[in-house]
Amino acid sequence: MKTLVTGAAGFIGMHTCEALLKQKKHVVGIDNINNYYDIKLKKKRLNRLKKYKNFTFYKIDLRNSKIISNLFKKYKFKYVINLAAQAGVRYSILNPQSYVDNNITGFLNILENCKIFKVKHLLYASSSSVYGANKKIPFSESDGVNHPISFYAATKRSNELMAHCYSHQYNLPTTGLRFFTVYGPWGRPDMAMYIFAKAIKDGKKININNYGKMYRDFTFVDDIVKGILSLYNKTPKKSKSKHNKNLKADSSEAPFKIYNIGNNKTVKLMDIVKFFEKNFKLKAKKNFREMQQGDVERTCANINSLKKVSNFKPNTKIEKGLKSFSDWYKSFYM
Repeated sequence: MKTLVTGAAGFIGMHTCEALLKQKKHVVGIDNINNYYDIKLKKKRLNRLKKYKNFTFYKIDLRNSKIISNLFKKYKFKYVINLAAQAGVRYSILNPQSYVDNNITGFLNILENCKIFKVKHLLYASSSSVYGANKKIPFSESDGVNHPISFYAATKRSNELMAHCYSHQYNLPTTGLRFFTVYGPWGRPDMAMYIFAKAIKDGKKININNYGKMYRDFTFVDDIVKGILSLYNKTPKKSKSKHNKNLKADSSEAPFKIYNIGNNKTVKLMDIVKFFEKNFKLKAKKNFREMQQGDVERTCANINSLKKVSNFKPNTKIEKGLKSFSDWYKSFYM
């Protein structure tokens, strides 16, 4: 059986593909390799994957429904992991159309083909950003998510609702994965770890939002991948009861699940800055500023649901994860 991974040249996509390939699974990866950030980084990620004989890559845009359909027809995928998306909270303020094209239209094409070709399990990336300005800590899957504060978050919540419709109407098993601030080697240049490391190395100013009072549930990429793979064979089942009166308002009889994948620990953003200052033996130039549009002060994942079904446990402490990222960054750029 062949597994389709979209966004294969991306940060989480590359790591997920590599983990599956090491398990001897045949992976077909697709990516449009857009220029949202450095294409050379994406191509070098792909070069790692192309060393595996059980990996096949196609440069494909998810918006092209005909090509996507032909790919499904050729490979008869039983498992699909959709990690392709237009990422970034701040960029969604500048270019919302890109998020509609990639995150909505592209995901619809995946859903349609999963329905037509009777995929056994569709796993797809959502985001902790769907929780918006939720004040309840830690964030739980049962919390309300109807008030996103960025357009990126709105498209990710839309993905969850779209998946539920297909699960309910067509009995398509779907699992949404709410990732919490992923970091690690081969990370995206628009993410905090990358920005801090580069600015300190280059002697440039770091913009620190909310005057440093920012807290994140930083999750090492290996733990994210472990969470994804722990759910790979956990295909959601449709409830046997057609009229279950005990269902909660946020529950569903459809073969549909959503899980947080996070570290379940909150780290102050300033502690990350201090780590890089110590690691690079340089003092950061800091520009403290007010909270930015679309941003939130704190995130933290309740991962009890994931633990219950898969015995998931993140085991990468922030110090170890930061060192791993820093070592990669130095070897790649210095």
